[in-house]
Parts: sequence; structure tokens; C-alpha cells
Amino acid sequence: MADEIHEALALDTLAIRAGHERTHEQEHGEPIFPTSSFVYDSAAEAARKFSGEEPGNIYSRFTNPTVRTFEQRLAALEGGERCVATSSGMAAILSTALAFLQAGDEIVASRSLFGSTVSLFDKYLGKLGIVTHYVELGDLDAWEAAITPSTRLLFAETPSNPLSEVVDIAALAEIAHRHGAWLAIDNCFLTPALQRPLDLGADLVIHSATKYLDGQGRAIGGAVVGSSEMLQELVGVVRTCGPCMSPFNAWIFLKGLETLSLRMKAHDENAQALARWLEAQPEIARVHYSGLEGHPQHALAKRQQRGFGAVLGVEVKGGRDGAWTLIDNSRLMSITGNLGDVKTTVTHPATTTHARLSDAQKAAAGISEGLIRIAVGLEALDDLKRDIRRGLDRLADVPGIR
Repeated sequence: MADEIHEALALDTLAIRAGHERTHEQEHGEPIFPTSSFVYDSAAEAARKFSGEEPGNIYSRFTNPTVRTFEQRLAALEGGERCVATSSGMAAILSTALAFLQAGDEIVASRSLFGSTVSLFDKYLGKLGIVTHYVELGDLDAWEAAITPSTRLLFAETPSNPLSEVVDIAALAEIAHRHGAWLAIDNCFLTPALQRPLDLGADLVIHSATKYLDGQGRAIGGAVVGSSEMLQELVGVVRTCGPCMSPFNAWIFLKGLETLSLRMKAHDENAQALARWLEAQPEIARVHYSGLEGHPQHALAKRQQRGFGAVLGVEVKGGRDGAWTLIDNSRLMSITGNLGDVKTTVTHPATTTHARLSDAQKAAAGISEGLIRIAVGLEALDDLKRDIRRGLDRLADVPGIR
């Protein structure tokens, strides 16, 4: 679909139509091209395509029609010029670092990052001589103070995992650009259906497509969206290093994108209602969710987002005993570290998703022993309440609850 047509279409339409160019078979649904390589009519044609003189498919590690359709569709949804798909969300972050950073460069990142992202920055990028400094997500003065002449990248998840903290993306972009750095925003929790960071000045948007872009927990994948010029270097990383997306997974994500807007609106509605209900339960100490009016950054979230997402950070009284009691007495919610599914999931971040962080890092990120993360799915709200109430009713004998 031509770029000029894209500009006239709404996000819901782009999610269904963008990127697909019908083959000579005139298929209605997007085809899957499960092939490792492609053939040419002549040696001269092969030479032109391998040299880049003529566009076309070469090898599915870096050129595959199904993957390309997914990339073009997600780029259209995010308002970006180009997208590069990867094998996972973590591969997207690693590929970004390999493309744009070198030994001696520095990253400034928020403390409230996914645990694996912190491990990647500290342990593996640290081996390459790339240093990461961590600051409070919403403290713009702290971001600016942490920047040095060696800073090349500012990296943030907003809303954060799992405390739903928010940063002013436009203001952070201005700080980054004033210091000659790039801003990358992990948009996993909201997707372009609820937030478009590029519109607010970010240079790169990073996704774990595994989550809401798929929406049904079926496949692993990642993506980076930005300008064509900037992402050209990242194409080289995927081509050479090989963290590529499979054609089958790309097709699954294409199907997920078709219902993205509908699903995100429904997730958002369920999460807001459940967050308000949880706030009123005496066994709950606090609910972290930017959709609640009492959240300290509610006004900012309302201004730069079109919704608040589906992830709740819930502080249960009684510490780990209280958290585990609630989780273990659930019969409907799935106990898993993943999220972004139509099925509601629950986990204990301190011992799962953020387990590899030190105690000091957990404390700095607000990952307490009583914290559970609920990623609200699309089940009936009353059924979710009954399931959680079952766990809450079992907390009476846990010290510190009553």
C-alpha cells in the first residue's frame, strides 16, 4: 500500500491493510513464505540483488516477504518510516545497542526496567565497555544530570514494568537531543494503539512483539521502529549477526495486529475497573496503575497516552507470604511471567521477572516482596474479581494482614 494512502487511513485500518502487496496468486489473506532462500532468472540478476543495486529477496535471515509485511505494518502504526523485526524483544534491544553504541559510550536508563534489560545492559554490554547509569524514570533533572559527553542513548520503558510509572516523553526527547543523544522508548505495554512515542520526539520505539502485538501468547518476536536512515545500520546488525524473526512468527504477529486496537481498548477498560476494585480491598496496601486518579503521574499519562494499558502492580499486605498466598489460591489467572495475553496472568516479580536483580536493585526499582503483577486479560470482570477474592479470603492467617 502506497505511503500517500497510509497518511489518509486511520490506525484501525492500517492495522488490517498496511504492508500487504498481493502476489500473482491474488490471495486475500497475507501469505507465509517459509523459505530460507530465493532464486533468480540469471547470474546477473543475482549479482544486482546481492550488491544492493536492485531491490529484492536474497536470504530469509534479512529479506523475507512475510517479515517485511509485518515490518511495514508496524511502522505504519507507529508513524515511523521503517521497522526492523527481530527474534525477540531482548534481541531488539541488543541489536539497537550493537548498531549504535561502541566501547566507551554510555547509556542513561530508568531504574524501573525489565530485569533482563538491566542484566543485558550491566553484564553483557558492560563487557563491551558500554556503561549504563540508572535514574528515576520521572525525574527529568536526574536524567539531565546523569548525561556525560559520552552519553549516546537514553532508554526508558513508559509505563514501567510493573509499577506503571511514566516519563514525559517529549521533555525527555528534548533533553536527549540537546545533548546529542538518541531516545529509545520501549512501548511494549501500550503499543501504538495507546501511545506513539515517535510523535512525541523519540528516535526509536522498541517492542517485544511477543506481548500485545500478538495478544494470544503464541510466538516470540521483537521489533525496532524509527527513521529509514537510522535503521539502516540496524538492518546490518540483523543481516550479519542473525537475530531475525521467522516468517511464521511474522505471520502470527500480522494476525495479531489486525485486532490490536480492539484488544487494547478492552484490556484498558478491564484493567481500570479491576484497579479501582482492588484499591477498595482491605488486604491490598496499594495499586500501582497510571489510570487511577490517585497515581502521581495520572495527568501526564492522560496527556501523552490514549489509554493506560493492562498491567497492574499490586502491593499485597503480608509481604511475600501474602503475595504468594493470593497467587497460589488463584484458579483462573495464569501463574506465568509472560503478559500481553487475552488470558489474565499473575506473577511475583521479586522471584521471577526481576529475580536476577540484586536486593539493592530491587529496592531501587520498587520491587518489594509483597508486590504482584497482574496483566489483565479479556475475561469477564466479575470472574476475575471472584478469582482474586478467593485468594484474598485466604490471607486472614498471614501475619500482618489484619
